[in-house]
Amino acid sequence: MLSVSVVIPTYNERENIGVLIGELQDALGAREHEILVVDDRSPDGTGAVVEALAKNDPRVALASKDKREGIGAALRHGYNLGRKDVLLSIDADLSFKTSEALKLLELIDSGCDLALGCRHKSGGSYEAPTFKVKAKFFVSRLGNRIIRGLVGLDLHDYSANFRAIRRGVWHAIRTEQNTNSLLLEMILKVHYGGFKIEETPVAFIDRVRGQSKLNLFIEAPKFLVDLLRYTFRYRVLGA
Repeated sequence: MLSVSVVIPTYNERENIGVLIGELQDALGAREHEILVVDDRSPDGTGAVVEALAKNDPRVALASKDKREGIGAALRHGYNLGRKDVLLSIDADLSFKTSEALKLLELIDSGCDLALGCRHKSGGSYEAPTFKVKAKFFVSRLGNRIIRGLVGLDLHDYSANFRAIRRGVWHAIRTEQNTNSLLLEMILKVHYGGFKIEETPVAFIDRVRGQSKLNLFIEAPKFLVDLLRYTFRYRVLGA
């Protein structure tokens, strides 16, 4: 089995991070791994929780950043620090089942270069108990359909931070984005770099503790601009 570095970007996730790390340790079992928490100086004490866990487990490490630059910057920082064969990232809010990380790793073990957790493919699910979350689900599903049509790849979920990539492939694609757009950029650069992408259905669970950091009114327009730019670059120019 390939070894894995788990990268978790955090901001104010004190209530969730300890639970997530424990669940990841159980799910990964005997597979060689490390867990890197990239924290953007959370004022709620997220970093202190991770530091306490790291004192008793050398596989856990805190990688604090000096300022918030976006999830893309946090993921890049963590991916670059990863020392294992595979880099796997997951949100800190317990929205993904840690047991399903094994599905991503099995795809990599079998020869895939980038494995994507997909909420919008048959077999996947998206829990939406409130109107606000239902609105996010609608935007996510419609947005991913639009992305699929524009970029022309037969994939169903371009925006979920639940994925695994071979470390050598990550360093080969040289990403630039600091925002959520990095998730799309990664897929396109892996594909046009000649590497293999596969996806597997996963469940998305509404967070129980803490508050979501995603502001659709701010992030969606930025993502749209990047989507159009990348579509023109790769589908029109072929670069």
